[in-house]
Amino acid sequence: MQNHIKIHPADKVAVALSPLKAGTTISIEGQEITLKENIPQGHKFALQTIESQEPVIKYGSPIGITKERIPAGTWVHTHNMKTALGDLLTYTYEKQNTSVIPTEERFFQGYRRADKKVGVRNEIWIIPTVGCVNNIATSVEKKAQSMIKGSIDAIAAFPHPYGCSQMGDDQEHTRQILADLINHPNAGGVLVLGLGCENSNIGELKNYIGSYGENRVKFLVAQESDDEIEDALKLIQELVDYAAPLKREPISCKELIIGMKCGGSDGLSGITANPTVGAFSDLLISKGGTTILTEVPEMFGAETLLMNRCETEELFDKTVSLINDFKQYFTSHNQTIYENPSPGNKKGGISTLEDKSMGCTQKSGSAPVRGVLSYGEPVKEKGLNLLSAPGNDLVASTALAASGAHIVLFTTGRGTPFASPVPTVKISSNSALYEKKSNWIDFNCGTMVEGTDLKTLGNQLFEYVLSVASGEEVKSEKAGFHDMAIFKQGVTL
Repeated sequence: MQNHIKIHPADKVAVALSPLKAGTTISIEGQEITLKENIPQGHKFALQTIESQEPVIKYGSPIGITKERIPAGTWVHTHNMKTALGDLLTYTYEKQNTSVIPTEERFFQGYRRADKKVGVRNEIWIIPTVGCVNNIATSVEKKAQSMIKGSIDAIAAFPHPYGCSQMGDDQEHTRQILADLINHPNAGGVLVLGLGCENSNIGELKNYIGSYGENRVKFLVAQESDDEIEDALKLIQELVDYAAPLKREPISCKELIIGMKCGGSDGLSGITANPTVGAFSDLLISKGGTTILTEVPEMFGAETLLMNRCETEELFDKTVSLINDFKQYFTSHNQTIYENPSPGNKKGGISTLEDKSMGCTQKSGSAPVRGVLSYGEPVKEKGLNLLSAPGNDLVASTALAASGAHIVLFTTGRGTPFASPVPTVKISSNSALYEKKSNWIDFNCGTMVEGTDLKTLGNQLFEYVLSVASGEEVKSEKAGFHDMAIFKQGVTL
């Protein structure tokens, strides 16, 4: 088993694939280096002397600069390196011609809705318009479990604290996300539960929902009901009766939309799990499918790699705005743009935001960027899309679902039990996590450092995603978890 890796020929550091003890002699490209310190798994050590204020190169790119002189064999981390990123930048479009060679069409077993959209689940969703009716929604969810029959996968409520006392874009975003979820094809039926006096009331929300099937979407205003729970259960029964007879049928992967996100990353995430998701993304796109990459703050430092893969200059300009608008969001709240990575990231071996971003963007594979989406905007273009959303796990995963993702692929080196409105596949970067948290993790990429090659893992992940799209439950679904979170950006009245 390999115990270290030099990711790119130009790198000045290597990564420990397993814990390495001080005094260990490492042989890399004919050079022998004796480690001066213990190197934890996922952490970096210097392959050569790196002078003070000199760039630290990993993934073939700078991931920060040194605070002091670092001799070869020394541990390289937050104590002796720092970010080199600045604030707003000016970018030049240097188009990189990339393409994905088409491959054989594949199919999964999904649901074809009356509006021709495709779903991978047949669930009944209860969507509150405002946080005031959250308890009603969760009570109805509990009481309705006995109604599950036929092809119904679950009945789930999605409580949230918003829908009133919001202003401007903040309120617009809440309405758009709620409308996106109401229209999501993974829901065979939806009960929209309102209070009656909220800003984002049902009448207002219908302007964002657009056309809908009256058998699939039902509405209830609690203030207008004598017994809102009893009335809600009657509507749920109607939705169940409508959706339960629906059957899965073969559907081309051309219609599959997959969201890509990482959280609780470690030093192996950018070496194992994220590149595997990138290989998956290229494979799905080669079959005509669609992927969406998000968490904009974790593109900082690696954004030019995405910008130069934009298919057109218009998309390049939109990607520049995607990055700089998010930086301005930070500064408008008097916050440091590069207050990242998290304590868990650092413990796992990630030292700077550039280090994290270079690993994060591995999920994008090599396909050209064909779409750039604002927060809450549904995906329109097949292929690779970039989506404006923060790094927060629940907010970003909900944003992916709202933009149309049928499934979210979530890579992690630390582990997390959360879910999102759609099946959320947890992918571990290391085998120790997979073995310890088998109740959380669905797919293990730690085998890459144990001899499994990237192409094999990418193909295995593709087959697993097809099985999930065809009805196999992921761990969070088996646990009964359904989460959602909306990006709060404005004033609360």
